[in-house]
Amino acid sequence: MAILPEIVLSFVNISRSMSKLLDFSKNPTLKANSDQICSDLNGEVVILNFDSGIYYGLNETGAYVWNQLQEPKTFEELRMLFINEYDVEIGIGDRDLQLLLQELAKYCLVEVTDVKSTQTAG
Repeated sequence: MAILPEIVLSFVNISRSMSKLLDFSKNPTLKANSDQICSDLNGEVVILNFDSGIYYGLNETGAYVWNQLQEPKTFEELRMLFINEYDVEIGIGDRDLQLLLQELAKYCLVEVTDVKSTQTAG
């Protein structure tokens, strides 16, 4: 089994207020916020949030998740991609992924929607 690299968000300024915690049991759909620009730096990612003017950094593991979030994905889809990519125990993968997504949401770097609102009537 591979050892999961540590997921790190590096913040220049962490004075923003805490937003509500995500409820992963509702399988929300997540996508990178469009009010940012990002750049790959040797496998890591640097993100500039246009609204706050703050830069954020993600290590290689965080960068993998960030790249997946460039298109909308449900939490369950992202969870399976993450666990399969890092060949990690489900409990550890869930914990690490949820912590990262909570941080991304806290700093308004991801858009979160309810799965029910993204489905079309047919």
